Amino acid sequence: MNIALGQWSVSREWRENANTIIQFMQDADRQGARLLVLPEAVLARDNQDSQWVIDAAQPLEGPFIRQLLAASRPLSLTTLFTLHVPAGNNKARNVLVALRQGEIVLTYDKIHLYDAFTVRESDKVIAGNTLPPLLQIDDFTVGVMTCYDLRFPEMARALALQGAELLVLPAAWLKGPNKELHWELLTRTRALENTCYLAASGECGVKNIGHSLVVDPLGLVIAQAGERSQLIFAQLDKAHLTAVREQLPVLQNCRLASASPQISSPSD
Repeated sequence: MNIALGQWSVSREWRENANTIIQFMQDADRQGARLLVLPEAVLARDNQDSQWVIDAAQPLEGPFIRQLLAASRPLSLTTLFTLHVPAGNNKARNVLVALRQGEIVLTYDKIHLYDAFTVRESDKVIAGNTLPPLLQIDDFTVGVMTCYDLRFPEMARALALQGAELLVLPAAWLKGPNKELHWELLTRTRALENTCYLAASGECGVKNIGHSLVVDPLGLVIAQAGERSQLIFAQLDKAHLTAVREQLPVLQNCRLASASPQISSPSD
């Protein structure tokens, strides 16, 4: 299966971002991709105003998603990204959306909010509490996560034990000391320890690292972007996945029960 990953520096204006996404969708579809993975929080961003993602948030029925659904209708690929959706009380939900041929085929509210490295995502975003359902794309069963979810191995393992063969991760991975190292180490580890392909798309620009990448089930990077706006491609091989899992049957050998799909919320 041919997949694509697109990265760019998200604009303050949602219409500009919608146009960028549509161009990525059309280019990826033209080159035979069946899946396009885009970054986290692609609706609107202002690096000088952290409140802007909340002020600019739109419902899933809003004009941003409507425009993308219309553009996706004649295409053959599935497109994944996250956006902020209003949740009331000056907060939002960080919702991963999968679009396919004019329909929303999956949504997932980010479970693990980025309260780390002096950032507090939970001040503005309400956490989800349910693992996402799996998504079928051609011969691959896909599990989705969002950015900071990558640092929690139990989530990727739960998805893999439920049948995920490809893990997909929209992200906006902040720059900082050793952050590129963390990104590559964690993506390669999640792929290897679960014998899954992993496709992680990160926003680039002045604030985030970019470096979108695809990792194979043995933890090898098979495609990677740099720091600029870019569309990259990778071929996923189901026969290779099957062979790896026969040689390294960690999911069969695992003696721990899979995580519950219900995630307990902290008490107020």
